[in-house]
Amino acid sequence: MPNSPRSRSLLFGVLPRPERAVLAQALRTEMVGGLLLLGAAAVALIWANSPLTGAYETVRDFHLGIPALGLHLSVQHWTADGLLAIFFLVAGIELKRELVVGELRNPATAVLPIVAAICGMAVPAGIYLATVAASGGSQAGWAVPMATDIAFALAVLAVISTHLPSALRAFLLTLAVVDDLGAILVIAVFFSHDLNFVALSAAAAGLAAFWGLQRLRVRGWWWYVPLGIAIWALMYNSGVHATVAGVAMGLILRIRRDDGSGDRSAEKSSPGERTEHALRPVSAGVAVPLFALFAAGVSVSGSGLGQVFSRPERLGVLLGLAVGKTLGVFAATYLAVRFTRARLNPGLAWADVFALSVLAGIGFTVALLIGELAFTDPDAVEHVKTAVLMGSITAAAVAAVLLARRNRIYRRLCEEEDLDTSDHHDENLTDASPGTSR
Repeated sequence: MPNSPRSRSLLFGVLPRPERAVLAQALRTEMVGGLLLLGAAAVALIWANSPLTGAYETVRDFHLGIPALGLHLSVQHWTADGLLAIFFLVAGIELKRELVVGELRNPATAVLPIVAAICGMAVPAGIYLATVAASGGSQAGWAVPMATDIAFALAVLAVISTHLPSALRAFLLTLAVVDDLGAILVIAVFFSHDLNFVALSAAAAGLAAFWGLQRLRVRGWWWYVPLGIAIWALMYNSGVHATVAGVAMGLILRIRRDDGSGDRSAEKSSPGERTEHALRPVSAGVAVPLFALFAAGVSVSGSGLGQVFSRPERLGVLLGLAVGKTLGVFAATYLAVRFTRARLNPGLAWADVFALSVLAGIGFTVALLIGELAFTDPDAVEHVKTAVLMGSITAAAVAAVLLARRNRIYRRLCEEEDLDTSDHHDENLTDASPGTSR
């Protein structure tokens, strides 16, 4: 009997459903998403500084789209204004969840990370402005060192955190959510130019329709996807940065499930949960890495790295991320606990908070985006990007050392506790055994 033909695996073919499910689930974890982000940034740096740098620039600057709709954009702009809107949509859902059912719902538990996030944005901006004022530099980049990259920071924490308290991750996540909201407001208010009020009004009407569909419990992606694309296109043409559309839709999506009361059927998951579950792999595996691929490709040389410390704008960004974030987050947390009724989580030590404050200095994705918006001169943009990369790498390296040390301490405490528990259990067994003299 002839052997039945074997199915051949195809290179770059469609994966079987179980493997697709595993891959999607992996992309929902912080560590995998952060590693993809790092990998894309590394590829961009290598490509841009190799003999193939011309090919990199050709791909990055290639234009495509629909000119009649004002959407004839370069590949770099499609990743920054288009794909990154998916990232901000997921961030908007995270923020909505924190406001409705998470840490930000309770002011007593939310006050510390909120104060830390606000000061963690204000102090880096102040350090940047002080640095450029002392040397006569441009104030345009004041917002660049404000933002923490949640994917990058959580990836570092996930790689190291085997025994660190879970409260540390909750504190970082809440801080980063508030930080993202601040970055969104900065982009919307300070980097919106030449407003087209007709397009802006149409985008607002589209968001109102989106809200109405949610209120009426209308289901079906065929309603929301075309409407969401239209809102994004109108927002882009209005002069407001298009990523704001993603945040707005994320905040509109319902995060609470219908419990079946009244005339509404019970839901297993809310629209926000379903959307986040579907889009997080796209955000972590496609949108953010592609943005990093075409945003982080800067020319790096010894003289260029040296100029980071000699030019005020670059030095301001570097100091803002590596020093300002640490100072702002830690000092704000300490002063709030010292002089208000706010209390630090009992599971955290001040050394943990300091390490977390250093980790907040990773400002990759949103910092690169704001750098592109703040400066119009291509050379200035390249140099500011170099400063962002150096500041983020410095913060990540120092935080990794501090967190690894804290992790070793918690691991030793955990092992000692397990040993004490085991010894106590053995003693009880010995005392309870027959014939034991007391």
